[in-house]
Amino acid sequence: MASSKAGAFDRERAGVAPLIGGRKPTAAVAALWVFVLVPFAALAAAVPVAWGWGLSWTDVAIAAAAYILTGLGVTVGFHRHLTHGAFKARRWLRIALAVAGSLAVQGSVIQWVADHRRHHAFTDRDGDPHSPWRYGHSVRGLAKGLVFAHVGWMLGRDLTNRERFAKDLLNDADIGRVDRLFGPLVAASLLLPPAAGLLVTGTWQGAATAFFWGSLVRLALLHHVTWSINSVCHVFGERPLKTRAGDRAANFWPLAILSFGESWHNGHHADPTCARHGVLPGQIDISARLIRWLERLGWVGDVRWPTPARLAARRREPSS
Repeated sequence: MASSKAGAFDRERAGVAPLIGGRKPTAAVAALWVFVLVPFAALAAAVPVAWGWGLSWTDVAIAAAAYILTGLGVTVGFHRHLTHGAFKARRWLRIALAVAGSLAVQGSVIQWVADHRRHHAFTDRDGDPHSPWRYGHSVRGLAKGLVFAHVGWMLGRDLTNRERFAKDLLNDADIGRVDRLFGPLVAASLLLPPAAGLLVTGTWQGAATAFFWGSLVRLALLHHVTWSINSVCHVFGERPLKTRAGDRAANFWPLAILSFGESWHNGHHADPTCARHGVLPGQIDISARLIRWLERLGWVGDVRWPTPARLAARRREPSS
C-alpha cells in the first residue's frame, strides 16, 4: 500500500476530506496497550484458574450476561444500526444500544463507526484501516498482516477522520453525549460485574472473582472475537456471494455463535446495509434474531431484510 499517502494527497487537492483526522494522544495509546494486554493475560490465566479455584455459577452468569449485553451492543447497535443504518430505532433504544456498545470497550461510538465506514469504503485496498493483506500475499506478509488487522492497527497514532466518515453522528446530540461519556462507561463496564458479584455473594472474594471473569476475561474474549472479524474473516472461509473487486471478506462459521452472526462476513460485505448477515440456509445470526424481536415489539422499523431477488443477484456462479 505504498501509494496511500500520494492517493490521500491527490484526494485532498481534489477537495475530498482526508482519511486521517488527527493523532491519538500518548496517554490514549498507553491505555490501549493496557486494555489489550491485561484482559489477554486474564484470558490466558482463565483455564488454570478455573481448574484450581475461583469459578462459580455466579461468575458464569455474570460473565455471560455482560458478554451478551456488550456483544450485542456492538453488533446490533454500533454496527448494523449506527454504522450501516440497517434499521431505525426509537430514540431511547438508539441511546441504549450506543451505551451497550460502549460498554464493550472497543472505542467511543463515533470513532468506532468512522473506522468501520472507512473499512467498507476501502476494503482490502489503500485506505482500509485494518486489512490483513496490507503487507502482501506472501506467507510472511500475510502473517504480519493478520497481526496488524487483529490488533496492531489500533495501536497506531492515526485517527480516522470523523468529519468525513461519521458527520451524521457528530450532528446527533444523543450519540455525541454517549461518545463524550466513553471514559465513565469504560469504568462502569469494569466495575458493574464485581458490584454484581458482591451483591449476590455478599463477599469481597465474590466481587474479585466476578471482576476476573465478568470484567477481564469477558472483555478479552469479546475483543478477540470482534478483532477476528477484521483478521480471520478476511483470509479464511467461504465466499459464496459477490463483493466488490478486491474485497476478500469471507464467512467463517466457527465464530458464528460467539460473534452473534458477525462472522458471516462475506454475506455482510455483499450487502452491507442488510440487517441479516447470515443470509444463506443454516447460517445462525443471533443479532438478526434480536432485530426481528425488536421489530415485532414495535421498537425498530424500516428494517432492511434480505430479499430473494437481492440474494440471487449476489450469488456467485458455480465454478465448472
